[in-house]
Amino acid sequence: MCNRYASDIRKAGLERQLYGFDEWTETRINPVLGNAVLEVFPKSYGPVIKLGESGKLEWMKMRWGLPGPPKFGAAPVTNIRNIKSPHWRPLLGTQHRCLVPYTAFSEYEDASLKGAKQIRWFAPPDRSMYFFAGICGEWWGDYGTKKEPNEGTHKLFSFLTTEANDFVRPVHAKAMPVILRSEFECRQWLQAAPDQIETIQARTLPADALEILDDEEAAQYVGGYLK
Repeated sequence: MCNRYASDIRKAGLERQLYGFDEWTETRINPVLGNAVLEVFPKSYGPVIKLGESGKLEWMKMRWGLPGPPKFGAAPVTNIRNIKSPHWRPLLGTQHRCLVPYTAFSEYEDASLKGAKQIRWFAPPDRSMYFFAGICGEWWGDYGTKKEPNEGTHKLFSFLTTEANDFVRPVHAKAMPVILRSEFECRQWLQAAPDQIETIQARTLPADALEILDDEEAAQYVGGYLK
């Protein structure tokens, strides 16, 4: 499953279009996203876009991982597959939909030797920005660690996964994120009725919609943090 991705808005060049601000500089740091959002890991912050009451897209930062079913310990879940689960069903309404911008996402190769997992990074061919079909909500509890507790109300997100397409399957056969590429697909996800989610989830991403970054490009593309 995807448990590590890059959301480098600066490299995508979409600050003004999506977020309403220009390129960062050392003296002009965005107050919410900071100077850059490179890699996003489980329980860390990532940028998320929601449809506001005005009908316009609004961005914010949330932490990655909604609490899973209590019978499995309620551990944070980053990837949601079973939308028929009673646990996830209350979060399928439009008020819980969001877009999760990404510039590259990772999967480990199934054929990796034990103890030496090989990571592969998938990115849009034109190195622009796509979106994951996100689910978000507020949760009250301790989202920290035993050493550093963090009790309170937290804004959290996860995203849907689906069957791997023909391009991802040879690397990681189990699943891949549900990816939205166009404004139409993004609006459809944000506004679709709950009974349409399964159709959106089952839609197959064309094989030519992704490329695998070589090690050199991957290191440069997200600031050298992929090692």
